[in-house]
Amino acid sequence: MSIAVAVRADNEIVLATDSKRTFGSGAVPEANLRDIKLRKIGAAYIATTGWGIYTNILDDYLKSGRTPRLTDSASIFSFFRNFWKALHDRYAFVNDQCSETDSPFGDLDAAFLVASPKGIFYVACDMSVTEFANYYAVGSGAPYALGALHTVYAPRVNAETAARKAVAAASALDIYCGGDVNLVKVRTNRKR
Repeated sequence: MSIAVAVRADNEIVLATDSKRTFGSGAVPEANLRDIKLRKIGAAYIATTGWGIYTNILDDYLKSGRTPRLTDSASIFSFFRNFWKALHDRYAFVNDQCSETDSPFGDLDAAFLVASPKGIFYVACDMSVTEFANYYAVGSGAPYALGALHTVYAPRVNAETAARKAVAAASALDIYCGGDVNLVKVRTNRKR
């Protein structure tokens, strides 16, 4: 579980995550942890939420081929379609997840947030890709972070400040979120 937040203001997107890792009912002290939930892929960044193994699989998958261009909904969907295939072909320990709904689609059992020079993109557990104009959050603390963003977001907001407040809200209210805030900034192709 985690929180990942993306906020766009002017010609920049800030992508921020918490640093807390939980293993069952236990958590790791911050001073003893050397992992972040952000991955640079070309000009874009991906924040991972859900099962921690996705960062390991994603790192392994990315080193085996050329760097994908994650520029828009179509290219991001194409990347995750290929990633889904690799999950089943190359990583035999990955099971299809049991869905609590009767969805006809596969379930990654994780969600991702992508910040690219062209925008903010949410990749849902069913691999659908949605673009957001100003902000979005994923992970177990997303309802709290989205509430905070709804309150603080304004046309002249400082993206970093808003992202930090959203991660702080999730960390204060969700037991699976916490620790330090890790963030990156992505320059966008146009002002909002």
